Amino acid sequence: MNRLDIEYNTERSHIRFPEYGRSIQEMIIHAKSIENPGLRQKTIENIVGLMIQLGPSGNKNMDDYRDKLWNHVYEIADYELDVVPPPGVIIRRAEERPKAAPLGYPASATRFRHYGNSIQALIKKAIEMPEGSKREGFVEVIASYMKLAYKTWNKEHYVSDDIVKEDLESLSDGQLVLHEGHDSLDKLAAGAGKHDKDRGGRNNNNNQRNRKQRPGGNNGNQRNRPGGGGGNQRNSSGNFRKRKK
Repeated sequence: MNRLDIEYNTERSHIRFPEYGRSIQEMIIHAKSIENPGLRQKTIENIVGLMIQLGPSGNKNMDDYRDKLWNHVYEIADYELDVVPPPGVIIRRAEERPKAAPLGYPASATRFRHYGNSIQALIKKAIEMPEGSKREGFVEVIASYMKLAYKTWNKEHYVSDDIVKEDLESLSDGQLVLHEGHDSLDKLAAGAGKHDKDRGGRNNNNNQRNRKQRPGGNNGNQRNRPGGGGGNQRNSSGNFRKRKK
């Protein structure tokens, strides 16, 4: 039985940039061995053009995309490539390239994450508001939204208004308190939804009323149409006859 000589990827050399594939890397390494300078320059330029075609379409509009490709070509060739890069392209080693600073996580409250970050902004705004009925109403809206968010993530257990009230005082460091005699938070949330539905219904009614009053409707020039309620009428033979007054 003949033995097949199979070369596995685990036995091959490491791929510097997997996004280009092994074929691009092998072509660049082969271009290093080309003795003719003109042919070697043309080969590398064609390889860069092929890398542009293989890359995502969105990256092709970037100003530094060509610089990036040429630097990758030199890095794949271990910076032993005797070719001339295009004007304006600066070849830098990997350790010499500027690196962006790592992005940190956004600053957010670690307490009561089930309410979300938007609650923090609403509470801060409510604290800055002057005392009065407007602030009390805004605090009720915040509390009703907190209960709605709590119930979204805790559907299996009952959520009382007292729990939301305590969490509101804790998040605001005791600066926001629901006033005495406030309505149920569930009732406030349901009332807000009903208000949105009523407002949508009124808008639909207004649109229908405006559509009926629009010029050119059925109530417009019916008198001037042939066969209409007034003017001339068509007889059985197809000719018009003058209507008797």
